[in-house]
Amino acid sequence: MGTKKVFNFLIDGGKATGGPPIGPALGPLGVNILQVVNTINEKTKEFGGMKVPVKVIVDPETKEFEVEVGIPSTSALIMRELKIQKGASNVKTEKVGDLDIKTAIKIAKIKLPSSLAKNLKSCLKEVVGSCLSMGVTINGKDPREVIKEINEGVYDDLIKKMEEESC
Repeated sequence: MGTKKVFNFLIDGGKATGGPPIGPALGPLGVNILQVVNTINEKTKEFGGMKVPVKVIVDPETKEFEVEVGIPSTSALIMRELKIQKGASNVKTEKVGDLDIKTAIKIAKIKLPSSLAKNLKSCLKEVVGSCLSMGVTINGKDPREVIKEINEGVYDDLIKKMEEESC
């Protein structure tokens, strides 16, 4: 087994093409670009309309490749749920959307495997923190208030219930 080469790309979910940046980076290695692109698109289609980190690992000798898909940023997941293009430019005066607590928990479940948080409750606080920095309220409340409620156990039953459900 030769030395593997690793390439990191940030692509639009489900919309990778053989053009830049993928084609020019992988072309000289002689791998089948169309196969790589199709694999990336298959693995990222659920993240349509979002930038997704993708790692392509190529063995230049055998021309075999692996595709690992990362998880989009928390803010990208929040923007997808709210169908907004960007967060508030001034979070003190501007609110760009309101996220349901259940949706926030769903985002936390998606992020948990890549998060440093020990559990879903901690990861939920990270998601709520992202809402704060984007000008997004949760159930009509300021995210700081929601973090207090999370700490007080207000959502514990809901978190436990959703933890047991699959995404």
